[in-house]
Amino acid sequence: MIDVVQSVDRALSILEILSENVSGMGLTEISSKINLHKSTVHRLLGTLISNNFVTQDSVTNKYKITIKLYELGVKKIATMDILEVSKPYTKALMKSLNEVVHLVIRDKNDIIYIDKVEADNTIRMASTIGRRSPLYCTSVGKSMMANMTNEEIKQIWKTTNIQKLTGNTITDYDMFLKELKLIREKGYAEDDEENEMGVRCIGAPIFNHKGEVEGAISISGPSIRVTKDKVEAFAKEVKKYARLISIELGYEL
Repeated sequence: MIDVVQSVDRALSILEILSENVSGMGLTEISSKINLHKSTVHRLLGTLISNNFVTQDSVTNKYKITIKLYELGVKKIATMDILEVSKPYTKALMKSLNEVVHLVIRDKNDIIYIDKVEADNTIRMASTIGRRSPLYCTSVGKSMMANMTNEEIKQIWKTTNIQKLTGNTITDYDMFLKELKLIREKGYAEDDEENEMGVRCIGAPIFNHKGEVEGAISISGPSIRVTKDKVEAFAKEVKKYARLISIELGYEL
């Protein structure tokens, strides 16, 4: 049983009501809304004003909420660690599909694996935390590049050693731009044995509270198990959990 401090509970009720009335409210109106005596409400408002959560208009005498709660929320969001936030979701994604899940961030023209949730399969992926791979030929990398500006994409392409790692690796710039266009439309990227033969990956981007790409997650598995006919169903789950992580980081859809 949680102990509720009455005065705090009442003060929070005032903040909630004021947040719904941006033009401000008078003392009598607030008192009526939360069913408290005006003298009690007046004392609570005085405390909220002294702590900069509420302000009183000197002309109308109406009370208005300030942006302090927003500022506190932003501080919390800004210090969130994508690795910590994502853990329950990457584990849930692994359990959903029983394939290895990776969490990556970008470092210049590469992605870096910062977490890996192993699946219970006999054939396992050789990836390791800390490993680097190019942006242009990985599902996670392509999913992030699809959300960059044309200038950023071109700069990455120009400064990357583009190699034909497998027969499926896209090394033509115009073809790559078409691939990114398709990724934007679908909301996910596929590495169809482009980085390593025999391995198929499906990735989706993670966004932060500023709407910027913070990282990406993917599922990876042998192409004999992650078959073409499973891609759309798997992608639906990957996108779902990438979206949940993004929301946790403060991203507004």
